[in-house]
Amino acid sequence: MLQSRFRVEGMDCASCAKKIDTAARRINGVEDVSVSVTAGTMTVTHRPVADLASMSKRIESLGYKVSPAAAKPSTARSMGEVKAVAHDHSDHDHSQGGHHHEHDHSDHDHGDDAHDPLLLQSRYRVEGMDCASCAQKIDTAVRRIEGIEEVTVSVTAGTMTVSHRTEADQSQIKKRVESLGYKVSPAATAKYDDAGARNSRAVADSHEGDKGVAGLHGHDHGNEEGPWWKTTKARLTIFCGLALLAAFVVGKLVPAYETWAFIAAMAVGLVPIARRAVMAALNGSPFTIETLMTIAAVGAVIIDASEEAAAVVFLFLVGELLEGVAAGRARASIKALATLVPKTALVEDNGKTTEVQAESVAVGSTILVRPGDRVPADGVILSGSTSIDESPVTGESVPKTKGPEDQVFAGTINQDAAIRVKVTAAAADNTISRIIELVEQAQESKAPTERFIDRFSTYYTPGVMAVAALVAIVPPLAFGGDWSGWIYKGLAILLIGCPCALVISTPAAIAASLSAGARRGLLMKGGAVLESFRKVTKVAFDKTGTLTEGKPKVTDVVGASRSEKETLELAANLEIGSSHPLAVAILAKARENGYEPTSASDAKAIGGEGVVGTVNGTSLFLGSPQAAEKRAQLSQELRERITSLNDQGKTVSVLLANKQVAGLLAMRDEPRADAATGIAALKELGISAVMLTGDNKRTAAVIAASLGIVPRAELMPQDKQRIVSEMQKAGEIVAKVGDGINDAPALAAADVGIAMGGGTDVALETADAAVLHGRVMDVANMVALSRATMSNIFQNITISLGLKAVFLVTTVAGITGLWPAILADTGATVLVTANAMRLLGWRGIK
Repeated sequence: MLQSRFRVEGMDCASCAKKIDTAARRINGVEDVSVSVTAGTMTVTHRPVADLASMSKRIESLGYKVSPAAAKPSTARSMGEVKAVAHDHSDHDHSQGGHHHEHDHSDHDHGDDAHDPLLLQSRYRVEGMDCASCAQKIDTAVRRIEGIEEVTVSVTAGTMTVSHRTEADQSQIKKRVESLGYKVSPAATAKYDDAGARNSRAVADSHEGDKGVAGLHGHDHGNEEGPWWKTTKARLTIFCGLALLAAFVVGKLVPAYETWAFIAAMAVGLVPIARRAVMAALNGSPFTIETLMTIAAVGAVIIDASEEAAAVVFLFLVGELLEGVAAGRARASIKALATLVPKTALVEDNGKTTEVQAESVAVGSTILVRPGDRVPADGVILSGSTSIDESPVTGESVPKTKGPEDQVFAGTINQDAAIRVKVTAAAADNTISRIIELVEQAQESKAPTERFIDRFSTYYTPGVMAVAALVAIVPPLAFGGDWSGWIYKGLAILLIGCPCALVISTPAAIAASLSAGARRGLLMKGGAVLESFRKVTKVAFDKTGTLTEGKPKVTDVVGASRSEKETLELAANLEIGSSHPLAVAILAKARENGYEPTSASDAKAIGGEGVVGTVNGTSLFLGSPQAAEKRAQLSQELRERITSLNDQGKTVSVLLANKQVAGLLAMRDEPRADAATGIAALKELGISAVMLTGDNKRTAAVIAASLGIVPRAELMPQDKQRIVSEMQKAGEIVAKVGDGINDAPALAAADVGIAMGGGTDVALETADAAVLHGRVMDVANMVALSRATMSNIFQNITISLGLKAVFLVTTVAGITGLWPAILADTGATVLVTANAMRLLGWRGIK
C-alpha cells in the first residue's frame, strides 16, 4: 500500500469532507481516505494502480482545489539541506512534527507543473530582514528564478524556505537575494537517516566568498549580529546625520552653497536607497518603500526643497534603524533559548566521569549534574534528590523537588545536590530544540489576517502612488493651482502612504505571541492556529495523562491485623523490582514516607490474581479482593470499605500476611494539581469543558465530579472522534486535548488539537498545538494569549491606518508637509512594532 497526502482548498464544513471522501473512495485502487476540514488536507491510502490524477479531477469537479502535499525529506543537494517533497501550493509539511504552514499563493500560477509529483525543498537563513517589505521583495525576486515553485519568507525567524524543481539553479537564489543586500546561508535542518531516526546537521555556507551590496541602501541588510550601534545600518544612519549637520553649518557659513550642501547630504543616504529600489524593481518589486522614498526625495529637490529632502532621508534611516532594533527583540527572545543549554556535559562511563560537548551526548548515556549546573540534556533521574529551577523553560518561579524516575529538562538548573541522569533525548530533540524548531517553523506560516493584509498591500501601494500623482497633477491642470505646492503635497502623500506599518502589524504581533507562548511551554504551529484559539467554545479533555497524572498513586492505606505503616512496608517489600504501575505506586508511597524497601524472598506473580512472597518469615499475598477471598475470609466491615473505595474510582488491593488480612491499599490516577483551576479558568473565559475517556463510568464520574466537568466514559477512539464531530455540528468550535495514540483521531477531527507535552509522538504530530509541560491551566492560557494577540493586531491596524488618515487630510489641507509625513510613517511603524513587542511580556492568566 502507498499513502499520498493532498491539500484541499475550499472545504469549510463536515459536509464538504463527506463529499470529498465519497468521491475519492470511488476511484479504483483507493483503500482508505481521511479528510480534515480544519487542516485542509486529505490522506489517501491506495494501491500503486490507483489513478490519483482522476481522483483529483473528480474532487475538483465538486468545486475544490486539490494539490499534492509535502512528503518526507529524503535527499540532500547543493547548498544546505535539500529535501524531496511533493508539490503543494499552500502548505509546507516539514515532516518534523506535522507543522502545517499555510500560505496564500493565489497570485502564483504554476501552469502545467502544478501537479509535479516531486520537488526539492531548501531552507536558508537570511540576515538583515526587518520588515514585511523585505520579505515581499525577497519572495518576488526568488520566484522569478527558473524552476522555483514556492517561496516562504519569515522576517521574524530570519528564514526562507524554497520549493523548486531539480533543474533550478540554487546558486542564483543566493546571488539574487544578496543582490538586494541581504546575507544568505543554508539553515541547519533536521533530517532523517536510513533508519528513520531524526538527527541534526548544521550546514556550512559554501558561498562565503560571494559579496552582495550590503550596506549600500536605506535598509541595510548585512550581518546584524551584535549591538545595534555596531551594525552597518547604524553607521550609515550616523554618517547621514553628520552629513546633514555639516550641510546645515555650510548653509549658515556659505549661503550660496546651501542648496548643494543639502543635496550632497541627501545623496549620502539616498544613493543606497535608490540602488535598492532599482534592484527590487529589476527583481519584480517596483512598488517598494525605497521607490516611494526615492521619488519623494528627488521630487523635493526639483521643487527646491533640498533641505527637507535631506532631513526626510535621514529621518527615514532613523526610523528603519529603530524598526530593526524592535524586530530584533522578537528574534532575540527565541535565540536566547538556545543559550540556556550548557555547552558541555559530564558523562559517566565505567565509573569514570568525562567532560564532553553536550551536543555529542547519546541517548541512554548517564550524565552527572552538579549543584548549580544547568541540565545539559532531557532525561530521567537515576539517583539523587534535588530541587530543580525550571523557570528558564517554564516560567515557574517555585523550584520543583525531584528524585529517582522524575523527568528533567535541558536548560533547567540543579539547585541542591548532585544527581545522575539517564539521557532520553539527543541534543536535536531536547526540550529547548523542540521549542525553537516549532516556533521558527510556526513563524514561517501566515495567519488568515496576515494573508489578507498581504493581498491588500499588493494593491494598496500602487493605489497610493496613483493618488499622489492625481493630487500633484489634477489641481494645477484643472483648477489652475500652484504646481510647486501641489507637487509638494503629492510627494508628502507618497511618504504617508508607505504600507510598512500596516503590513508589519500582524506578523509582528504573532511572532511576539508565539515567542511568549513558547517561553511558557505553549507551542502553536502557526498564526492560523493562534487565531483559531480565540474562537474556541468547548474543550474536550482526555482523562488519563491529560486531566490526571497518568500514573496511579496510593491514596488510602487501611490497617486490619497489621498497622497502616506495617501494611505499606510489607507490600513495598513484596513489590520491589516490579515495573507494574500499581507496584510503582506502592514503592513511591513507601519512599515518600521515608521507608526504603528490601526485597522479598521467593517473590513471584500469579497470573490474573496478584503476587506472593516471603518477608522475614512472613508469607505474603497482595492481590485483588476477589483473589484474596480465595485465601482468607474478609469481614463485612472490610467488604463495605472496599465497596466505598471502589465507588470513589479507586483500585483496591488486599494484603494477606500468613493468610490473615493485614490491610488494604487503595490507588487511583489522581487529577493533576492544576486540573480544577484550569477548568475553572476556561469557564471564566466562557468556555465549557467535557471529559472523553475510555475508562469505566464509575471512575470517570468521580474524577469529573471533583473537577466540575461533564464525563463521557467507556469510549473507543472512533467514539471520541464521533463526539467531537457531533459537537461541531451543534455549532461548537471544539478544542481537543489528549496525549495518547487513541486521541489522535479526535485531535485531527477537532477545530484545534492540543497535545500534552509528555504525550506520544503521534499525538504531538497530529495536534495543532502542544502544552509542553502538561499543565491543564495552559489550555486556558492558550485561549487568553490568542485573544490578547488579536486585540493587539486590531490596535496595530488602527494605529497604522488612523495615523495615515489624519496626516492625509492635514497634508491635502496644507497643514503638514514632508517632515511630518515621514515621521507619521516611521512613527507608525515603530509604534506598531513596539506595541506588538508588549506581547513578549505576556505572563499568562494570573
